Amino acid sequence: QVQLVESGGGLVQPGGSLRLSCAASGRAWDTLAVGWFRQAPGKEREFVAHIGATTGGPYYADAVKGRFTISRDNAKSMLYLQMNNLEPEDTAVYYCAAGRFSRRADLYNYWGQGTQVTVSS
Repeated sequence: QVQLVESGGGLVQPGGSLRLSCAASGRAWDTLAVGWFRQAPGKEREFVAHIGATTGGPYYADAVKGRFTISRDNAKSMLYLQMNNLEPEDTAVYYCAAGRFSRRADLYNYWGQGTQVTVSS
């Protein structure tokens, strides 16, 4: 089993930055691919970014490419998402996940509880 806990969400003005963190616990976390997904009200959960256990990625959704950076620190069992130049369209609940290296949410076995990001003036 792997447990994931996100933090770092909040309210930010357009053009601002936030850094999301995801703390992992449980064995074999460092052998899994990890990713970030988001879900806005009334919309389906969508892929944001992912990175492999040791190789693979990072890869990003077109909507965030050039603005967001995903990284992982296996020694600290942490996953991060640096979000710059935020736009109102980025408003959503953000989830970290661990599982297979894919853009498909259904291939990730483990999920955090989510953290709210609101971009508004």
